[in-house]
Amino acid sequence: MYIDSHCHINFPELAARMPEILGKMAENEVSHALCVSVDLPNFPSVLELAERHPNIYASVGVHPDYEDTPEPSVDDLICLSDRPKIVAIGETGLDYYRLEGDLEWQRERFRTHIRASRATGKPLIIHTRAASEDTIRIMREEGAGTNAGGAAGVMHCFTESLDVAKAAMEMGFYISFSGIVTFKSAKDLQAVAREVPLELMLIETDSPYLAPVPHRGKVNEPALVKHVAEYLATLKGMPVEQIAQQTTDNFFNLFKIAR
Repeated sequence: MYIDSHCHINFPELAARMPEILGKMAENEVSHALCVSVDLPNFPSVLELAERHPNIYASVGVHPDYEDTPEPSVDDLICLSDRPKIVAIGETGLDYYRLEGDLEWQRERFRTHIRASRATGKPLIIHTRAASEDTIRIMREEGAGTNAGGAAGVMHCFTESLDVAKAAMEMGFYISFSGIVTFKSAKDLQAVAREVPLELMLIETDSPYLAPVPHRGKVNEPALVKHVAEYLATLKGMPVEQIAQQTTDNFFNLFKIAR
C-alpha cells in the first residue's frame, strides 16, 4: 500500500478525469492521497474533493509563487482548517527561483502559515526553492517544528542539500521525495535520499507535475507514486514493501489520521 502525500488533483488536467484517477490509484495500491491547496480562491475545490472521497485528504494554504492572489491571515487559515478532512497548513514556504525583487511579502506569508500551524497544531507543508537559508531561519524564528513546541511538518518535493534536510529533521520535519529523485540528473538528491532515515521519509507525486521515470514528461498522477517508492527501495537497498509500509505509517502519524 502506498500513499501520495502531496498532489494537486483539483487542477483541471486531473479533476476532469477523477473517476479514472481514483481507479488507477486502486489498481496500483495507492490507498490515500493528500490534495494540497495553493490559493484561497480554489480552496473550495480542494475541500470538496476531500469531503466527497473518503481516501482523499486536503490542506489549506497559499503557495509562495502566487503573488497576485488574496493574502491569507492567521485567522483565515485557522478558520478554513477547522474541518475534519483538512489535515495540514500549506503549501507554504519560500521560492526565490521564479520570482525576483523585494520578496518580503513572501516571507511574511510564510510566517503567517507557521503561526496558523502553531495555533491549530496542524502540520506544515513547506515548499522551498533557491531559498533554503531563509526558509530554515524563518522556521526557527517562528517556532516551527516539534522541538520548539509547534507542529511537525514536511519538506515537500525535497531537492535541497543534506545539511538542509538535517536542519529540518532536527525540528521534527519529514522529508518527502517526488519523481525528481528518479531522474538520471538527480545524483545529488539521490545521495541525500540514501542518508534520510526511512522513519522520516514520505513519498509524493506533486502531480500533475514531475512524473517519475519511466513516465517522465507525461502528466503525473497519484497512481505513479509507486515508482518513487520502487526507486527509493533500490537506492536504499531494501524491499519496496518496507518503503511502502514505513512511508504509509509516517503519513498517518504526521497528519494524525486514524486508520
